[in-house]
Amino acid sequence: MADGIRNKVAIIGMGCSRFGERWDCGPDDLMLEAFAEASADAGVERDRIEAAWLGIFFDEQSTGKSSLPLAMGLRMPNIPVTRVENLCATGTEALRGAVHAVAAGACDIALAMGVEKLKDTGYAGLPERTKGTFEDLYLPSSTAPGAFAQLASAYAARHGYSMAELRRAMAHISCKSHDNGARNPKAHLRNRITVEQVLGAPMVSSPLGVLDCCGVSDGAACAIVTTPEVARSLGKRDFVTVQALQLATSNGVEMGHRSWDGSHTLTTRIAAARAYREAGITRPREQIDLIEVHDCFSITELVLMEDLGFSDEGRAPHDVLAGRYDRDGAIPCQVDGGLKCFGHPIGATGLRMAYEIYLQLLGRAGQRQLDAPAVGLTHNLGGIPNRNVASIAIFGLGT
Repeated sequence: MADGIRNKVAIIGMGCSRFGERWDCGPDDLMLEAFAEASADAGVERDRIEAAWLGIFFDEQSTGKSSLPLAMGLRMPNIPVTRVENLCATGTEALRGAVHAVAAGACDIALAMGVEKLKDTGYAGLPERTKGTFEDLYLPSSTAPGAFAQLASAYAARHGYSMAELRRAMAHISCKSHDNGARNPKAHLRNRITVEQVLGAPMVSSPLGVLDCCGVSDGAACAIVTTPEVARSLGKRDFVTVQALQLATSNGVEMGHRSWDGSHTLTTRIAAARAYREAGITRPREQIDLIEVHDCFSITELVLMEDLGFSDEGRAPHDVLAGRYDRDGAIPCQVDGGLKCFGHPIGATGLRMAYEIYLQLLGRAGQRQLDAPAVGLTHNLGGIPNRNVASIAIFGLGT
């Protein structure tokens, strides 16, 4: 019977490019920037890597549809390279491929890379693909802000909040992330903001204003993974282990009938239960020290606190305003600035989240370093509330 991947895979090197408007770079430049850091960190030669996974979503605007950009851009030694895509959870999907290959014994050392060049599209938000017959025939036209604005309305209706009350908690989330992002030299946005600025910003899709939305950026991030045994043979005294990596995908229930009221993300709750079980976590509020979640919009982060079990049902706004998820709170969230300050180059985001957890667990996060965290969680959401995939990874310290 399958027992999961807990403690079977070690991360021995990670790298992350600077996120932002990288007009001077192509996707290969961003990948090289991330890979150079990761390979130096891992202390392994390029030729030791036996397989790689490339996560990229908008291939038409970035690198094309194949795996060749990674193989050629990094001059990999003719190894298998697999291009993957899973909506906005594409970065974690690349990590999942590499981690499972190592856990299965298919290779000893594998690479996961995520990259996206969104700024070159000239589009102010995430570019629109040709929708095709599925969306044209079955799904109403919508934007990401519009879909997540509906999440806010449904949450407020279910739990009895006025929109003014909910917006104040959402504003605290944005300000918290900007305060954290100001400490991070790789973040796109490093400016601190006030609650008044958030509440007074132009409206995008009520109740989401401009400062409730994450930005559009270019970036890349990558990880080099192996077994704990190989890590120790390489002289690694401290490394990060993967405790769980779970994925849940919408099956149509959210749109099929009225059992889902639109106030939460069903897949996150399912993936979280599986991940906690795989990692042996029974009390996540006590056992997890920091989290990185998919804060594409401020309301998303708020709702996810309940979906992941860190707040009781209907209590997330109170916990947010009480500082539970601030960097000095009980469960620091987005200590690197999150999507709010890094933007969301889709292929890179999930790996960028893991990069921050990795640095924090190893005590390498510089001026944003927390006090000795031992277990961290990342949550990557692809799609919109009524049809999505949710990826959850849990990381711990290994020796």
